[in-house]
Amino acid sequence: MTVSTTSAVSPVAPPRVATRRSSPLGDAFHVFDTTLRDGAQREGITYSVADKIAVATLLDELGVGFIEGGWPGAMPKDTEFFARAAAGELALTTAKLVAFGATRKAGTRADQDPQVRALLDSGAEVITLVAKSDVRHVERALRTTLSENLAMVGDTVRLLVDHGRRVFLDCEHFFDGYAADRDYGLRVAEAAVSAGADVVVLCDTNGGMLPMGIERVVREVRERGGFRVGIHCQDDTGCAVANTVAAVQAGATHVQCTANGYGERAGNADLFAVVGNLTTKMNLPVLPEGALPEMMRVSHALAELANIAPNTHQAYVGSSAFSHKAGLHASAIKVDPDLYNHLDPTVVGNDMHILITEMAGRASVELKAKELGVDLAGRTDAVGRIVDAVKDREAAGWSYEAADASFELLIRDELAATDAAAAGVEVPPRPFTLESYRVIVENTGGTVSSEATVKVHVGDRRIITTAEGNGPVNALDSALRSAVAERYPELNEVELVDYKVRILAGHAGTDSITRVLVSSSIQGLRGPQEWTTVGVHANVVEASWQALVDALVYVLPSSTGNPVLPT
Repeated sequence: MTVSTTSAVSPVAPPRVATRRSSPLGDAFHVFDTTLRDGAQREGITYSVADKIAVATLLDELGVGFIEGGWPGAMPKDTEFFARAAAGELALTTAKLVAFGATRKAGTRADQDPQVRALLDSGAEVITLVAKSDVRHVERALRTTLSENLAMVGDTVRLLVDHGRRVFLDCEHFFDGYAADRDYGLRVAEAAVSAGADVVVLCDTNGGMLPMGIERVVREVRERGGFRVGIHCQDDTGCAVANTVAAVQAGATHVQCTANGYGERAGNADLFAVVGNLTTKMNLPVLPEGALPEMMRVSHALAELANIAPNTHQAYVGSSAFSHKAGLHASAIKVDPDLYNHLDPTVVGNDMHILITEMAGRASVELKAKELGVDLAGRTDAVGRIVDAVKDREAAGWSYEAADASFELLIRDELAATDAAAAGVEVPPRPFTLESYRVIVENTGGTVSSEATVKVHVGDRRIITTAEGNGPVNALDSALRSAVAERYPELNEVELVDYKVRILAGHAGTDSITRVLVSSSIQGLRGPQEWTTVGVHANVVEASWQALVDALVYVLPSSTGNPVLPT
């Protein structure tokens, strides 16, 4: 079945996009993002139209070449997204917006298929069509003939091309189909290319392939077909990124990915890992100049829009991707950071972190202190005592790898004690010291309330305050702040943003040891500043008190030299 070029569909002019930058490779290599279509199929993700515009804007800032915005005509939200983008609400400076859809239905004309018309009406200048390339899917899922499926592909591509659209073809289930029939998938691809498609994307739809199989098939297809090949990998074997890289090694010049690997089931190939590998390991500059350092920022911003906590251990962009815990690592890093980092973290907008745990040695403490702005050079005795204190406390349940602020206070207190001993004077006191506290929890007719009384010394003053709260920790926090706020009014600006309690292993039941982590925040000149403190005790209220005190002391000036308000 052929379609006349004088179809009933009126051509819709694609939106004019002022492309002001591109990767050094230009159109020779495509980074194609499908976060808004395939990535949105992840369980728990629901984007509003405003979210979709924000996601597309961030991806454009990163410098991807193509952004697949969804399926207009099939999804009302996607139809609205394309309409608003065409109306000027989405101003892309690098990427081209792509609409996704299917070939015409069996037994119909492409120019009369509503879904195909919706693709044209979307205004997108690039269209990705999905087509069946596995004989079994054609016969069992589409329930049509192999020849009709080929006609569906050719007719639809030709119509879109005749109306000025650039077309990519997604060959669904290509690798499974190739294993069952080495020829039919190629016939589907050739039908698309003959009709004017630019790229044939080989899809590992079920995600069951391994890198060696991907590389072999992609190489064979390129040799047999002679057309431009792309790759789309799901992560069901945990190999989506490796499979994508293997396909590029075999000659694919178009990679489809999703931000942070979002997608159905186990997800898709992670955009940031793929781009990081291609750029830093294969010397393929697939992003515009200067874009690579934006990867971590964009990754975390996209996680916020998806309402999913960033993966701290994600390659390249995870906050722990360049974190080091073992003392052996820290000793080598002190000599040369490259000895235990596969690349400079700043290349991808990340940073190196030294974690302080019972594994820490002198090098770990010195490097972490330097990271926190404390110079321990020449303080050999103090470093030794800090290492011993960390090991003793970690053995008792403290955890400093998640509580930098408490660790910094430990360092500064130790230095203050060392300097005072050397000078033969008393150790300078902290901004306030506790005399006692008391907490009452009362249940009255099902209403539970808490009251705390705190007695503290602030300078030469003894202050007693009482406050109520919705729980013992909230009441303690309120009472403590009331006691010291006159002397330190800046504490009124500190907000408790997170509170975590963990029962430590080795202690059973209600007699167990608890560890409390408190995260606090304050608005500084550069935006919100956040820090975390820790407390450990058999009594959860006392553990909370310890963490709360550190949280407030951390932002107060004192003669021990601990930090002032963050800027």
